[in-house]
Amino acid sequence: MGGKRDGLRELSRRAVREEIAEAATALFLERGFEATTVDDIAAAVGMSQRSVFRYFATKEEIVLGHFGLVVDDLLAALRARPADEPVWTSLRRAFDVLVARREAPGHRLTPAPVHRLVFETPVLLAGYLQKLQQAQEAVVTELSERAASIGAPYSPDDPAPRALTAAAFGCLVAAQHSWSVSAGKGSFADALDRAMATVGPRG
Repeated sequence: MGGKRDGLRELSRRAVREEIAEAATALFLERGFEATTVDDIAAAVGMSQRSVFRYFATKEEIVLGHFGLVVDDLLAALRARPADEPVWTSLRRAFDVLVARREAPGHRLTPAPVHRLVFETPVLLAGYLQKLQQAQEAVVTELSERAASIGAPYSPDDPAPRALTAAAFGCLVAAQHSWSVSAGKGSFADALDRAMATVGPRG
């Protein structure tokens, strides 16, 4: 019974976080990130500033805070791929988690304008790149464990898993740039495919 209550509480917390993030995003896009205060966001959702800070530690986290959940889903998707699948293919298929979030009907937290907001706001871009670096470290660890599990471990000085991961995430950022510049026209999946095909293994 307690577990069920905890699950419902967590769902409720996520729903409130999403409501705050959606309202804040609309304000950021309308007024700009720096010009929007936490008081503005609190007023938009009918909360006090203190209540908003219960859900997000900083204003930047309102935009970037969902990233932890994305990384968890990304790692789960990577683990679900066949262990002997080419790494580049596995990384592209794992990125489908991000494609689904961006192309979900009615999903307002990660549309092209929000990418543009992140890329054009130095404090958000710095935070986003830091989170991407943390995600890459987690992916490198996962790829190393996967290689070991099939009896083909990487040597400690082998740059392959880190190089492949960095290249794939570079393609992800390039696709996000391209998609945001186009104002979300076309498919994010297509933008990602084009980017990854540019530097992917030939043969």
